[in-house]
Parts: sequence; structure tokens; C-alpha cells
Amino acid sequence: MAHVLAKLTGAPLAAVKQQLEHDAAEHAEQGMYLEHLWQNAGNPEEVLFLFQVKDLEHCRQRMRETHARARAENPEMPLPEMTFLDGF
Repeated sequence: MAHVLAKLTGAPLAAVKQQLEHDAAEHAEQGMYLEHLWQNAGNPEEVLFLFQVKDLEHCRQRMRETHARARAENPEMPLPEMTFLDGF
């Protein structure tokens, strides 16, 4: 089973949660399902979230494209650091 761990710094937990809820249908179309959402207890500026993904390579490609578009629209937009995890 594959997962993607995302870490975003500088966005409030409530805003991240709202955005993830808004994007849930689009994520599901891409085979991405939110499993967990956390705020770092040691650093409240840091939010982490975990997706279960059907196809890790597809997800990796979609994230590259999505983040490139977001950077082109707003170079200052904070984007999550993505860690792609492959499990057995």
C-alpha cells in the first residue's frame, strides 16, 4: 500500500483542513484518500497530512504538475513538502 506524507509550514490547521475537504472529490478522482491530518505539537506552524494512494507514480506526477501550476500563479504560495512512501 502506498502513501504520501505531506508537510506544510506556515498555514493554519483550520485552513489546511478546509482546503483538503474542498479538494476531497478531486483527490479521490486521482486515487488519493486523506487518512490523517495533524498539527505538529512542537511547532504549531507545521501541519502534516497523510494520503493513501492507489498509484504512487501517478500521484507523484500529478503533484509535480499541480505544484508547478500553483508556483506559476503565485511564486510565494506555500506548498507542502511531499514524501512518497511505498509499503508492503
